[in-house]
Amino acid sequence: MGSQNFVKILAIETSCDETAIALVETSGSLRSPRFRILKNIVSSQVKIHQPFGGVVPSLAKREHLKNLPLVLKKVLDARYYVQDTDLVAVTVGPGLEPALWTGINFAKDLAKQYKKPLLGVNHLEGHLYSFLLSRQKKTVVSSSQFSISKIYPAIVLIVSGGHTILIHQKNLTTWRKIGETRDDAAGEAYDKVARMLNLPYPGGPELEKLALSGNSSAMEFPRPMIHQKNYDFSFSGLKTAVLYYLRDHPKARKKDVAASFQQAIIDVLTQKTIRAANEYKVHSVILAGGVASNKALRKRLRAECRKNKLNSLSAERKYQTDNAAMITVAAYISHLRDRKSRIIAQANLNL
Repeated sequence: MGSQNFVKILAIETSCDETAIALVETSGSLRSPRFRILKNIVSSQVKIHQPFGGVVPSLAKREHLKNLPLVLKKVLDARYYVQDTDLVAVTVGPGLEPALWTGINFAKDLAKQYKKPLLGVNHLEGHLYSFLLSRQKKTVVSSSQFSISKIYPAIVLIVSGGHTILIHQKNLTTWRKIGETRDDAAGEAYDKVARMLNLPYPGGPELEKLALSGNSSAMEFPRPMIHQKNYDFSFSGLKTAVLYYLRDHPKARKKDVAASFQQAIIDVLTQKTIRAANEYKVHSVILAGGVASNKALRKRLRAECRKNKLNSLSAERKYQTDNAAMITVAAYISHLRDRKSRIIAQANLNL
């Protein structure tokens, strides 16, 4: 499989409603991994699912089946060939099972046809390592630009539609989950409140846009579990508080509701993350996951990190939402560790 210092990885990501394939040249060791992104293509299904107000698994599967060969063709683009890759990687979970299987079966066929090793990747590990794509100069990403040894130990906050997790990460390969949501994830709460406000799908980004023009102090929504000593989260009560507020105040300004709701979420996420960073005496805070593309959250967390003299790391926004480039990063880390995983859909896979 290629040389030890140079591995070309083709990665496939179909955990939800984005059909994504990336081709990345990887090199270096766990102390200084490097990534050169050759191609990173994402085909969105937003318009397909929009009329239903959420992702329909059977439709997602159908679109993945249609899009995978088309996206692969765009990635290869007459300059690159599957036979030149060293490794095929594919997301095995967590995610929607029908969607995951389409990517897995496509990857299996490719790996078999071209006699390439196949590696299953945990989607959450993709998010966990996405910050390694955060300081890109042209197409070359080198972690030596921000020494791995100076980053760790770190607290990682993964926030997405399905997950809100706090992790104490000692180094690139050793971590422990210290908290997670007990009910709705932050992104899920965004989407549900967006529906209450009659915003179009996908609701999270629409709510963020609406909040820009609103007054974040207009409503005093609860900050669930913010003062509890643990690092777990709960956003179901906040969502319910918004529901009742809208019921009792039918003429409330939507932009103020959006801004106040968003402020409550950001307060909880930021306060718990910074408290964990101080308690565990880490060097850095790493923000990852689809909701990490939220500008208000990024800005607030960066400001709090500055106040507390902590490094703040996060991938570019295009690498926060579901994409295959981050899957190549997780695949390369697994390759360096000689880790293997079962190539089956694992809808509820966790870290």
